[in-house]
Amino acid sequence: MEKSTVIGLVLGILAVCVGMVLKGASMSALVNPAAILIIIVGTIAAVMIAVPMSDLKKVPKLFKILFSEQKLIPKKQLIQMFIDWVSITRREGLLALESKVEEIEDPFLKNGMRMIIDGNDQEFIHDVLMEDINAMEERHRAGATIFSQAGAYAPTLGVLGAVIGLIAALSNLNQVDQLGHLISAAFVATLLGIFTGYVLWHPFANKLKMLSKREAEIKFMMVEGLLSIQSGISAIAIEQKLSVFLSPSERYAEDSAAEEVAREQKAQAAS
Repeated sequence: MEKSTVIGLVLGILAVCVGMVLKGASMSALVNPAAILIIIVGTIAAVMIAVPMSDLKKVPKLFKILFSEQKLIPKKQLIQMFIDWVSITRREGLLALESKVEEIEDPFLKNGMRMIIDGNDQEFIHDVLMEDINAMEERHRAGATIFSQAGAYAPTLGVLGAVIGLIAALSNLNQVDQLGHLISAAFVATLLGIFTGYVLWHPFANKLKMLSKREAEIKFMMVEGLLSIQSGISAIAIEQKLSVFLSPSERYAEDSAAEEVAREQKAQAAS
């Protein structure tokens, strides 16, 4: 489970509820069927008008992505895999990697490995893999757009709900004892619209974009690694090439660990 999504939702709801209590507003004011209908159903209707049904069918899967932990090969592990593979290739040739293909779980990496083993042209492999990444990013962008659209419509529908509520309040000016309650209920729609727009839909869209960016970065690493294996570069060269995808702190930690291993090996040789 993606803990940050759950924690963020809980904190967002608590912030509004506790804030209302501290301001002296009644929590029961939030139980407003008309406001909920206008915001929730209205937002769904607006998104359905704006987005094709083929994309809307993916919404349950998008929620699953938002609440599930993203499973990607760690960058350091990926670098080590390529170092091992390039060492095998330099000793035994590309065909020696054929036994490793079935061990690969990632479909993208497995497809790329098969293409280099089959002896395809490097430019062809690069084009195929990059088109695959571009198609993935476009699919992810379409998913994020659904929530971005919802985030844009919900606050405006909140204003619409407030206007409808005020119309109802002004039509009952003769009932002075209920006027305050009617005006208060009118602004519940605005509260719900802003809350769902800026605490739910826009953050959901941003998280999907970030998850897509992480996945694309891992795939760019795979492309560089696969093409480097086909080029026949050394293990040290491929490590240096792929290390640029690590953050400075990760690179520093890796260099420190390598230096420590080298010192231990030197000490053992001296003894």
